[in-house]
Amino acid sequence: MKTFTKNIIPVLIFCSLIASSNLFGGQGIKVGIDEKLGNYLPMNLKFTESNGKVVTLKELITKPTILALVYYECPGLCNPMQSELAWTIDKLQLEPGTDFQVISLSFDHRETPAIAAKWKKNYLQTIKRKFDPSDWIFLTGDSVSIKKITDACGYHFRPADKQYVHAATVIAISPDGKITRYMFGTQFNPFDMKMALLEAEAGKASPTIAKVLQFCFSYDPSGRRYTLNILRIMGSISLLGVGIFLGVLVIKKKKKIKKEGV
Repeated sequence: MKTFTKNIIPVLIFCSLIASSNLFGGQGIKVGIDEKLGNYLPMNLKFTESNGKVVTLKELITKPTILALVYYECPGLCNPMQSELAWTIDKLQLEPGTDFQVISLSFDHRETPAIAAKWKKNYLQTIKRKFDPSDWIFLTGDSVSIKKITDACGYHFRPADKQYVHAATVIAISPDGKITRYMFGTQFNPFDMKMALLEAEAGKASPTIAKVLQFCFSYDPSGRRYTLNILRIMGSISLLGVGIFLGVLVIKKKKKIKKEGV
């Protein structure tokens, strides 16, 4: 037990330092999300579609839109997030092209329309429902335009060698370019996505309470309802208990050392 405590304490301290540092949050975010609910995207920005056509955001965003900030050759979060997005599109009780559209935008200025086209084809192949390829747009752009749109979204990423350190999120955008909802992580449920799109259609910006809902509840597609995720909650309670126990051990050890030194 002493060995376990000795080994785990540095890990806990390291995690605490990371959580409280500016790398992933707080003032001056370097990597992460600084929500800009109610802000508008700079709709005059130009990007290039996977077919090579140069378009403005104003030309593209004419209906409720799910915006995914990614980079296509990402070896980590982006691939599972976009695969999950394709799965969610299949289950979504809204009509693609009429009720919503999806835009994936690479924040890696080195990526080309050809790379975007390759990944677009891969993801579209997994969608089983009737879906027009024009309803999921894959964009690339120059570094200046990318910086402007990521700043407008409060999306902060950092180069690391030939890759990037970044967060996983999709953003609901109203037809006039207003940011109305953030959905974090690499998993979504159809109900949350539907509500986000309906709010975007109404231009209603909603706080991201889904951080709590997605943690405490799971969506059951067969029953189309939320179910309490007992295992996840119990696991979190257990981890919290372990943390408190280790904290007590550290305090007792410090008191003992102090007492012996007197």
